[in-house]
Amino acid sequence: MPRKNNDAVYDVAVVGGGPGGYSAALYCVRAGLSTLVLEQLSPGGQMATTTQIDNYPGFDEGIDGMELAERMQRGAERFGAVTAYETVTALELDAMPRRIVTSRGVRQARAVILAPGASPRQLGLPEEDKLRGRGVAYCAACDGMFYRGKTVAVIGGGNSAAADALTLSKLCTRVYLVHRRDKLRAEHSYLQPLEQAENVTFVWNSTPAGFVTENGKLRAVTLTDTGSGQTRELACDGVFVAIGRKPDTEFLPEAIVRDDAGYILADETTRTSVPGVFAVGDARTKPLRQIVTAAADGAVAASCAQAYIASLS
Repeated sequence: MPRKNNDAVYDVAVVGGGPGGYSAALYCVRAGLSTLVLEQLSPGGQMATTTQIDNYPGFDEGIDGMELAERMQRGAERFGAVTAYETVTALELDAMPRRIVTSRGVRQARAVILAPGASPRQLGLPEEDKLRGRGVAYCAACDGMFYRGKTVAVIGGGNSAAADALTLSKLCTRVYLVHRRDKLRAEHSYLQPLEQAENVTFVWNSTPAGFVTENGKLRAVTLTDTGSGQTRELACDGVFVAIGRKPDTEFLPEAIVRDDAGYILADETTRTSVPGVFAVGDARTKPLRQIVTAAADGAVAASCAQAYIASLS
């Protein structure tokens, strides 16, 4: 589709409509800044794929992820934020105002808040997407509660897999930690607690090959032995995939400095390597990626964006 210029120049363009993006938008518009949120599909990001959120303050009985996303969107729009469903394909940061190239044209803004999020790496197995939320999960902190008293398998060998296995060991009857090698890549601090957990069983030298379902529900995961090539079924009620995450930052120019994994280098101020461009949520370097930390990032970024725009006049 050819580019179409939009003459409107916003104070702030927020790239991404997850909790970080809409938190930033809310704080921006309440500070009197005209704000555009660019979201490619629907509000919420990964949050919207979770049916029950129990770790976001203020909801004593939990809340559906999609409902929380829609509430965040309505909250920001109540004060004047504008949402446009467009995919951002490139940023042109040399000029002022900055130009945001999207699937529907070119948007302009004086400051940009990046909230593109990060996606869990998938196994790439048949029916994986179909079983997401129905036996296959990617976040123990988010979805572990649904498997209380059940048997689960965690796939992976790094820090995320080890942390998920420990989290699930406090909830589940049995946790299988499946890794393709004969030892974990996780930091040493995880090893002793895992070894001491009586309900954690290590499954070495094994890779997932498929899912076994019954009446639409997960019944087992098929594993392949990396040495012999033999396969077997491991009965379980849920599979937690913890083989890493991928920040959705491919569209960014080189001027936005990222680490080796693609995460945007930005500290607690959310400032990036380009003045007037800020990064929030799961796409930035940070120790904990949760809804509440993304929302906090958004508030900080809005404050910094307000100061930046004031400095332009």
